[in-house]
Amino acid sequence: MDESLWPARNVAEHAYCPRLFYFMQVEGIFLPSSDTEKGVAVHRRVDKPSAAPENDGEDANDSGRPRVVRSLALTSHTLELTAKLDLAEISGQVAVPVEYRKGRSKRATMAPPPDDPGEAEDPPLSRAEAWPTDRVQVGLQAVLLEEAGYTVMEAVIYYAEEKLRLEVAVDAALRAEALATLEAAKECAKGSRPLPLVNDPRCVRCSLQPICLPDEVNLQRAPMSADELTPRKIWPPRDDGIHIVAQQSGTKIGVIGMTLKVSDKNGETVKTIPLANMESLSLLGSVQMTTQSIHALADRGIPIAFLSAAGRMVAVIDPMDSVSAEVRRSQIRKLDRSEVCLELARALVAAKILNQRTLLMRNHGSLPANVTADLAKEAERATSAESLDAVRGHEGQAAAIYFAHFAGMFKGELAAEFDANGRKRRPPPDPINSCISLGYSMLTHECVAALRVARLDPSIGGFHISKLGRPALALDLMEPFRPLIADSVAIAAFNRGELTDGHFLRTAAGCMLTDAGRKAFFGVYGRRMETEVRHPVFDYRLSYRRMIVLHARMVSAWLMEETPSLAFLTTR
Repeated sequence: MDESLWPARNVAEHAYCPRLFYFMQVEGIFLPSSDTEKGVAVHRRVDKPSAAPENDGEDANDSGRPRVVRSLALTSHTLELTAKLDLAEISGQVAVPVEYRKGRSKRATMAPPPDDPGEAEDPPLSRAEAWPTDRVQVGLQAVLLEEAGYTVMEAVIYYAEEKLRLEVAVDAALRAEALATLEAAKECAKGSRPLPLVNDPRCVRCSLQPICLPDEVNLQRAPMSADELTPRKIWPPRDDGIHIVAQQSGTKIGVIGMTLKVSDKNGETVKTIPLANMESLSLLGSVQMTTQSIHALADRGIPIAFLSAAGRMVAVIDPMDSVSAEVRRSQIRKLDRSEVCLELARALVAAKILNQRTLLMRNHGSLPANVTADLAKEAERATSAESLDAVRGHEGQAAAIYFAHFAGMFKGELAAEFDANGRKRRPPPDPINSCISLGYSMLTHECVAALRVARLDPSIGGFHISKLGRPALALDLMEPFRPLIADSVAIAAFNRGELTDGHFLRTAAGCMLTDAGRKAFFGVYGRRMETEVRHPVFDYRLSYRRMIVLHARMVSAWLMEETPSLAFLTTR
């Protein structure tokens, strides 16, 4: 389709929410929901284009019935408008556009007749009306039909839930409303992203609400109205999607129909997974994957991460639906300015240091009193640092304090080995270092996937330097979550005995997890990612996986200048 043409269906959304129109038409963002899937089911028949004008098996000239054309495409280069009509009923030069909608019509209250003796007792009457977006859509379809040479006196909207065929008069008022909405939509697309609606009840059912974040953005923009703008608990606290990790050597992954098939090295099927429920796929080491299965996952927007057997991130397959030119442009322009990078770095590092402090206070058996005070000072200094190098200096000083006492959070002999080695990653010399490194690699993958959902480029960061092969913004985003997720997973796994020295293979190339060790690690990691935690600003609970996605979207909103500041997760 010509990019200079505006789809009538999307233009109609402007009558309800300019921001929704901007997301769909300018940024090309669409998310399915139960409502959109029901709509697809309702349109299943009318979305099949007619091979030729239909008359339901009868001769239109003999029966007098109009010819029926399904999925009729019309374009006007003068109006810069295009539409695909669900159905058009054509009788000679007279045409009636018919639009199918899955839901119910709008109900308008009617007062009872004045001379009705039961006026006081009878309930108010109501009549069916078309919703504003539906009126605009059929109005634009009528305009296109008229430009094509047809006479259009009425349009029909079929509300499937009520099985109601509602007639709408095509008059001068409807044409003017439709064309005015079209012009307003064009002007909207030329400017910046519109701000979200405030406390609008329709946001709850909007499939793009998780991208738009209306309550969260409005709360950040208007803190004095916090009582009125308390974010509604629209997000489910956890996702029900499946996150697959394939790590056994020789595993093969293919696809059969709508299912992902996992086979062992002998070709025996180990597991089948419905594609509809998948959220992500991670492959560690010598795991093979067919081209067909890569295509199937890419078609559904599911990212695929390839890691080495030791857990080092090697590559990520990122489906093209994650691209938004507007967001990327804003990201590049903003993060090319030192003051913006400094603001991002301050918020990230301060939150990270406070979370390191909290983790030590919770898990260390005999933490010296001065450690918590020193970490609090480093967080405060990072918040007021005047340069990126100064922020990095405070982050490095806090890391030295943190890892000097890190072993005190572990039980058993492995703690002493880590204490002697300190934090080392390439290669990790001991089991605790190896576990932390794998945790950081998985967290990087989570952050890359979250940034992809937020339409941000993971390679262009503000705190970490962008260079070849480094997902700099993903490394930025993961900073506050390192102690909360990766470090916490290591502490829980070793202290509960789920990981032991026997789960690791020590070689001259370093220490790495065995197959059994990785399986145990991912069990602990999966539980941690599903743990719910309360957001300090929005005051609702989300799982860590959803919390990372929320933070990625709030970074996007900040880069688009929708919110004035950043607030990263800190726990107490």
